[in-house]
Amino acid sequence: MFSRSNARFGILVLTVSVSTAAAPQISREQGNSMARKIDAINENATAKLATPKRTPITEPEVNSYLAFNIKEKIPRGLAEPHIRLLGNGQLAGRVLVDMDDFKRGRSSGGMLDPLSYISGQVPVTARGVLSTRDGKGKFQLIAAEMNGYPLPKPLVQELVRYFSRTANNPTGYNIDEPFNLPAKIREITVNPAESIVVQ
Repeated sequence: MFSRSNARFGILVLTVSVSTAAAPQISREQGNSMARKIDAINENATAKLATPKRTPITEPEVNSYLAFNIKEKIPRGLAEPHIRLLGNGQLAGRVLVDMDDFKRGRSSGGMLDPLSYISGQVPVTARGVLSTRDGKGKFQLIAAEMNGYPLPKPLVQELVRYFSRTANNPTGYNIDEPFNLPAKIREITVNPAESIVVQ
């Protein structure tokens, strides 16, 4: 099922795996279209006789869903996520990170900690590859930047862990660990500007 925790994880993987390219056009109508598709995927997964199903989801639908349908569920401290579907499994996009919120919840490395000198909302951009098969998924980070400067993978991991924390998962997610796909999804194919969810 696309539960709230799965949604949070998906949002984090995608929003911290983002690029500086212009965001596609978004609308409430396209966000509602994405919501209906998610409902249909969940309904198929819970049916007594679940059938093989392929659901196309477009880039504007993803971004519209983030902007209009689940804006309040995006973790506090993250804002304006934009996703790009580049093809061959590659994801990209952009998110604003509230560094003051982040720094309040971590122990500083002192003068040698580069993040201690950054405050306010800053853009984090990155890209990576999503590989899925037989109901399992794995994300491989290719590159990331903060405010235009290269962001080392350990700092990306720290951001992901911090913003993905929940009561059931207080340490957050490790971006290197494989994860189970929800709703009996067997694989997700990422094509240019469109992904295909296969149940």
